[in-house]
Amino acid sequence: MAIASGITVANLYYSQPLLVEIAESFQVTQVSVGFVAMLTQIGYALGMLSILPLADIKEKRFLIVSMLLCSACALLAMFFSFNITVISIASFAVGFTSVVPQLIVPFAAQLANPQERGKIIGSVMSGLFIGILVSRTFSGLVGEYWGWRIVYLIAAALMIVLAIFLSRMLPLCPPTSSMKYKELFKSMVSLTKGLPVLREASLNGALMFASFSAFWTSLVFLLESSHYNMGADAAGLFGLVGVTGAMAAPIVGRIADKRSPKFTVVIGMISVTMAYICFITLGFKLWGLIIGVVFLDLGVQSCQISNQARVHSLNDEARNRLNTVYMVSYFSGGALGSYLGSYSYAHFGWYGVCSLGLLTQLIAFIALKTYKAKPHI
Repeated sequence: MAIASGITVANLYYSQPLLVEIAESFQVTQVSVGFVAMLTQIGYALGMLSILPLADIKEKRFLIVSMLLCSACALLAMFFSFNITVISIASFAVGFTSVVPQLIVPFAAQLANPQERGKIIGSVMSGLFIGILVSRTFSGLVGEYWGWRIVYLIAAALMIVLAIFLSRMLPLCPPTSSMKYKELFKSMVSLTKGLPVLREASLNGALMFASFSAFWTSLVFLLESSHYNMGADAAGLFGLVGVTGAMAAPIVGRIADKRSPKFTVVIGMISVTMAYICFITLGFKLWGLIIGVVFLDLGVQSCQISNQARVHSLNDEARNRLNTVYMVSYFSGGALGSYLGSYSYAHFGWYGVCSLGLLTQLIAFIALKTYKAKPHI
């Protein structure tokens, strides 16, 4: 499950180290190509909203395999794109169909012993986060030497291979609800209104991922600038630095099981704040960027695992719907972060990106304090 999550989620992030090459290929601006990255995140959010609730009323293995095949088609559309409009539509389709990791995580939580749920989620999420980070290394290197289109051709082939393996290896998992599709959406509204923990965790997740996406979207522009004069391969290699934080996922999950998920959320927020302090003060030094990346990925990882552990413990029968509410919020924040990151860099430079990252953490701390002060809301 961890491997499958990592390979599939990588589809969402291949474009980030390739943005400069794509912009040059279609002769568009940084802001325009940043919009392409944002469309992937928007597609992912809408895909989760549309597809994840189905896991409560449909057999999960069939749903996962079907989405992998659809994802392969979307990736081939990226490969064959011939202008910015087509690649924008294809980018949205890649996001919409790459929801498999968010079908797998609740599946793993359902199979896990309740006392070890944080640990199990952490193990699966470590695969997911390593996939996010290594995807940049893979696409950066392949894009630099063989062109950005080859990245998507290889990715499409991986989706087909993965579909074959999972169709044979995953257990059958019957639906947990007999509700109709339209009723699922009504129930999600009720769940959101009735569960303040879900609302608070969703807002926190959105802000954390906004800070994460803002950095990774704009990093390639910084590295291509006169301060570094590096290419897409260098931007991709930064993903390997972040693996250090991603590998800590099972440890974070164990701490969340022993202490409380809320405790590790606060630790994660402090870590992300420290990351952006490193970026704004030492961002024009390579070692400063490296230290910041470790803090950023560890902090976002900690918040993500902890928030998901909180959400998955709220209601066993509605686990996929709860995950839908949380993950739609999470990736909506990521989409906004991707766009605002490229916009901030284009208009205010690297300091604008860092200010944006620090602003997300300020809002997150205020929201957390407000939630503590008014737990009945």
